[in-house]
Formats: sequence, C-alpha cells, structure tokens
Amino acid sequence: MKWFVILQLVALSECLVIIPLMKIKTMRETLREKNLLTSFQEENSDEWSQNAADDTKFSLHPLRNHMDLTYIGNITIGTPPQEFRVIFDTGSSDLWVPSVNCYSPACRTHKLFNPHSSTTCQLSPWTFNLTYISGRIFGYLGHDTVQIGNLVILGQIFGLSNTLIGFEKAPFDGIVGLGYPSLALQWTTPVFDNMKTQGIISQPVFAFYLSTQKENGSVVMFGGVDHSYHKGKLRWIPVSRTHYWQITMNRITMNEVVVGCFRGCQALLDTGTTYLLGPTRIVTAIQKLISARPVGQEYVVPCSNIRHLPSIFFTINGHYYPVPPQTYIRKSHQGHCFSYFRGGTENFKRAETWILGNVFLRLYFSVYDRGNNKIGLAPAV
Repeated sequence: MKWFVILQLVALSECLVIIPLMKIKTMRETLREKNLLTSFQEENSDEWSQNAADDTKFSLHPLRNHMDLTYIGNITIGTPPQEFRVIFDTGSSDLWVPSVNCYSPACRTHKLFNPHSSTTCQLSPWTFNLTYISGRIFGYLGHDTVQIGNLVILGQIFGLSNTLIGFEKAPFDGIVGLGYPSLALQWTTPVFDNMKTQGIISQPVFAFYLSTQKENGSVVMFGGVDHSYHKGKLRWIPVSRTHYWQITMNRITMNEVVVGCFRGCQALLDTGTTYLLGPTRIVTAIQKLISARPVGQEYVVPCSNIRHLPSIFFTINGHYYPVPPQTYIRKSHQGHCFSYFRGGTENFKRAETWILGNVFLRLYFSVYDRGNNKIGLAPAV
C-alpha cells in the first residue's frame, strides 16, 4: 500500500509578504560558531524532543492497526465537526477527504465532507489532481478548521475529491500528509507546518509508535515525544533531502553478505506504506534468497521455512537495524505466508532508493524533527 508519486495543482495564486525582523543570536547559532553544536546535540539529543505529556501543546493521538497493513486515526473538519478516518502519512504532504459532490463508486463507501454544513468552510475555485499507486483523485480546494485530538488548526487548506478512482476498498476516508512542504501541492501549507506557525505545538516534532498485531495501542504524537514508547536512547539520523523523510543508508545485509544498497543508497521512512520496497532487480534476488516464489502479485514463502531464514540488517548512519523473518514475512488467516518485500523504486533515478514502511517502523519507534531536519530511531517497546 503506497500513497505518493505525482502531485499536480492546476491553478492557485497567493500573495506572500516577507517582513524583515531584527534577529538575536540563538544558543544554536552560538554553539555552531564555536564548533560545539554537534557534540551538544549528541549529548542532549533527547532534550530536543522532551516528553511533554503535561503540556497543552502536546497531543498523543490513538491509531488503529488495520490487519498490520495500515494505521488509521480520526480527525474532524469543519464547524460543527465532521469526522473522518485518515492515514497520517510521512510519504506525502497533502490533506484530502471525499466530498458530497463525489459520485464515484469509491465515495459511496466512505464518509463525505459537506462544505455547506460547516460555518467555517471557505471554498476555492481552484482544482487539483493527485495520482497515487493505488488510484487517482480529482477535486477542488477549501479552507476550514481541522482538529487532531486536542490540537485545533485554523484555516487549513485541504482537498475535497469529486472523483475518486481506486480507493473502493480502502479502510480510510482520506490522508493527512506529514512530509515536507516541497512535496505538497504548490502554494499550499501542510497540516504540520500550520501547527508550527499557529503555535499550537510546543516543539516542531512528531513521532510514531506502531503496534504489532494488536488493533489498539498505536499512536502518533505531535509537539513532543513520550519516551515510554521506546527502549534505550534515540539514535539521530540527518535528513539527506528535505522533501520526503529521506536519509542515507549504508548497506543491506543477510548472513553478513551485502544484498542491497551496495555502494550506499537513499531510504524513505514512510508510514503510508506497508512494505519494504526497493529496486525490482535487487528485490527479486532477495526473494530468491528467502525461497519466495511469485503467485499473482504476491510472493509466497513456505511457512515451515520461516524459522530457518536469517534476519535482514539495514545499516543506517553506522548502526544496525535488524528485521527478523517473523517480521518481513506475513502469515495470513488462511495459513499462507507472504513476503513483505516489493520492487518498484527504480523510478527514483538519482540513486538506489528503498522505502522502509510499516514492516520496519513497527520495530523502531520513529521521531521526525523538523526543527533540526533529522529522524530519531529506537527499538519500540
């Protein structure tokens, strides 16, 4: 399940006014001038995303695990509020929900936003279209109040679909994108950026804890980090490109043999993706190593083989992040076993690219620090 690829805005214009302000040096700038910033961050990395459970500008929002495929939370839009099931997706940056003006078959199975029932909604004449691997969306833009837990975002721009193709069986109504603004529709501001500029979160961070198998217990948190959801200290990894949540990966190994990322590569951490995705040629070789054979669109593994298979190790910033076979192989209710590896990332032509989806993120609590453009990882509890 993948929720990104092509984003296109048909028309939108907006004025931007920049007002110069007198700036006082921050502690960060003073430390950088004295070449002390790196060591200070390493020694105090957890302080940059301090537990803020008693802060009104911190929100811990529950997510529901849908069959270990995706994680779904609720938001409201409008006044009075209209509730929607959404994916909080680090692999995209736009917010959209279906509208009452949508007559596609997919819209009949989802909650629809009625702009005329909201006293705070303002519609725009500008249209948009989004293309995902799973389907396409056509619609128009609007502004309204969005609420996530105790966080209220005013004047949030969002998409209302009037044509929805390919989402008939999706267990969610819409998507909240948490990627960088450069990934969003042109001249629009993503939800998280509005949280920051409107001052409704105490710190420019969010984090995910994704449970395994259990339907309840997963959370997304905004404005701080509850450290009770991970073991040990967070290891921080710099973002290599501020577009997706993208990092540099050193190598991928099985049984101490390099099986991917041979000369270093790029990796995207993506909560909108179920699988471990990589270049098709490399993934096909890994499928052979684990005795997975293609059956339709799936790769089937003999369930009796799982206990004999090795873990796969993703080396990131010099640290090993193992993923055991019980994690990269899924056992269905019918007793069949399937590989969670998928190909298809050769569309990223600049470098070998991998997408670490929920298979990886269930194992590792992840923190996304927009203030410092880095990602923190630690074993999940």
